[in-house]
Amino acid sequence: MGKVVMYSTVSVDGFIADENDMPGPLFDWLTSGEVAMDDSGQLKVSQASYDYVRPYWDQIGTTIVGRHVFDMTDGWDGKPPGGIDHVVVVTHRPAPEGWDPEAPFHFVNGIEAAIAKAQELAGDRLVEVAAGDVGGQILAAGLVEEVRMDVVPVVFGSGKRYFGSVNAQHLLEDPDVVLQANRVLHLRYQVRN
Repeated sequence: MGKVVMYSTVSVDGFIADENDMPGPLFDWLTSGEVAMDDSGQLKVSQASYDYVRPYWDQIGTTIVGRHVFDMTDGWDGKPPGGIDHVVVVTHRPAPEGWDPEAPFHFVNGIEAAIAKAQELAGDRLVEVAAGDVGGQILAAGLVEEVRMDVVPVVFGSGKRYFGSVNAQHLLEDPDVVLQANRVLHLRYQVRN
């Protein structure tokens, strides 16, 4: 089974979006460099970010998101973002009316079902869990093995929290990656068992 990793870009004060679900400058680091992250040419990062992030992206087999993110992105028009093979959507509702059943999106009810489906689809590749409410629930259930954060030098003051509504303490190991790049600090922590 692939490792389960919670990941997102985050403000210094722990938010992944503002109160209106807008990321503001959180993703500026993805367009402020000179090295193309993919063939689209839209994402250009510093060499340090590329050397750290690209190998991680290449290991992801499945991403888990909540229905809110799926709806906000219009399901990425049926194409998983970043070249990922599959997306598992945690939801109590069925797929949207007219949704292409052949699209590599899987709608499941609950976080345990999401992890099981994502691991089945990912095989030995990584299962990425989007930060936010669903990510926080998966962390609280003890199912996250690693936390990755791309910390951007901005303070939101309020908004959508990286760990969602987690209300209990969860210990992480000391960071095993601390990498400064252009307008971002890449951090990686293993979750203590």
